[in-house]
Amino acid sequence: MLKSMTGFGSGTVEANGLTVTIEIKTLNSKFLDIFCRIPKSFSDKEIEIRNRVTQQLERGKVELNLNIARTVDVRPSLTINRPLVAAYVADIKETANMMLMSVNDTDVLKMALQQPNAYVTEATTDPEANANDWQVIQEALTLALQRCNEFRHQEGATLEIALREYIQTISNRLTDIEQQDVLRIPAVRERMRAAVTELLGNEEFDQNRFEQELVYYIEKFDISEEKVRLRNHLVYFLEVLESTDANGKKLNFISQEIGREINTIGSKANDAVIQRFVVQMKDELEKIKEQTMNVI
Repeated sequence: MLKSMTGFGSGTVEANGLTVTIEIKTLNSKFLDIFCRIPKSFSDKEIEIRNRVTQQLERGKVELNLNIARTVDVRPSLTINRPLVAAYVADIKETANMMLMSVNDTDVLKMALQQPNAYVTEATTDPEANANDWQVIQEALTLALQRCNEFRHQEGATLEIALREYIQTISNRLTDIEQQDVLRIPAVRERMRAAVTELLGNEEFDQNRFEQELVYYIEKFDISEEKVRLRNHLVYFLEVLESTDANGKKLNFISQEIGREINTIGSKANDAVIQRFVVQMKDELEKIKEQTMNVI
C-alpha cells in the first residue's frame, strides 16, 4: 500500500497541570528534512524528538510545532533581574539630571526593563517535574505521529487509485498499438520490397549496400521487443504498487523505463496512428511521474 509524503497530524494531552499540543505537517521532498519549533525549556529534547520523527515518517519535509500551556498556577520561569534593573534606573536618572531633563519614574522603569538582560530565566530545579512534563510531551508526540501516518496512508490510497488508472490507460494504448502494428507491417514490407526492386533493377547494384538497406529497414521499423518490454514494465509497476515497502523511488525509476520504451516505439513506428497513441501514453506517463514524486 502506498504512503504519501503529504500529511498532517496533531495530538493534545493534558496531565500534571500541563497541556501539550503537537502539530506535524509534511510535504514531499527527496530526503527527510525536519524543522522543529520547540520551547527553549525543552530544547535539550530536540534530538530525541527528531529521532522519533525519523523512525516514523521516513521521508518528506516535516514541520513540527510544540506548544505547552500550564493549567495550574506556577511561579513564572522568566523573572526580572532586579539588581541590574535598579542600576539601569539609577543610570537613566543620573543621565537625565545631567541633561537637565525631567523624566517620571514610570517612564524610567519602562526604559530600564527594555535594556539587555533585564530578565532572567530560572531553571527548573525539580527533576521529577521535568520528567513528568517530558512524559506528557512524548504522549502528545506519539498521538501526532500516529495521526500524521494515518493521513499519509489515506492520501497514499488515493494516489494508488490514480496511478492504477494511468497505468491501465497506457496498457490500453499499448494494446491499440499492437493491433495497429499488425496493419502497419504489410505497409512496411511493401516499402522494403520497393527498395529492393530499385536496387535489383540498377545496373550498378551493390550487394553490400543491399544488405545494409535490408538491415536498416528491419531495425528501424521493428518494435516487437519494445512492446514486450513496455508490457513487462507495466506489470512490474503494478506489482510494486502492491508491496508493503517504501517504494516511491522504485516507482519513479520504473516510470523512467516505461518512458524510454514509449519514446523508442514512437521513433521507430513511423506510423501516424501509432504516433497518436504514443502521445496519449506520454500524457499519462507525465501524470505518473508527478504523482510518484509524492510517494515515500
